[in-house]
Amino acid sequence: MSYLLDTDTLSATLRRNPDVRVVRRLATVAAEEQFMSAISLGELVFGAVRRNREDLMERFEQLTDALPVLPFDEKGAEIFGRLKAHLERLGTPLAEPDLRIAAIALAFDLTLVSGNQRHFERVPDLRLENWLA
Repeated sequence: MSYLLDTDTLSATLRRNPDVRVVRRLATVAAEEQFMSAISLGELVFGAVRRNREDLMERFEQLTDALPVLPFDEKGAEIFGRLKAHLERLGTPLAEPDLRIAAIALAFDLTLVSGNQRHFERVPDLRLENWLA
């Protein structure tokens, strides 16, 4: 099984004291089965720049060397549009960055790893795991 690591999961590995549960779980997954999205990378960079943390920018470079960054491509955009319309019809919209991350996970047939289960569980057919619990 392959995994798309959400922003909160990635953040947990980048802390001065990384979340041991996440680090242990990552150690059980082959490196070629771990991915991050361009959306999460953007969120991480935004947070680091906003807090003026150059040290985090260096860690992001190491992270992107280790994890392939998946794009929000044509297939993801189509899934995104369908999901957004579906969730809005149900009256349960999802924040656009989260919806894009979910669409990428679905487009690449990946299990999304996130502590934000309350939001992501609304997305039909999305496989979801929480390694932060």
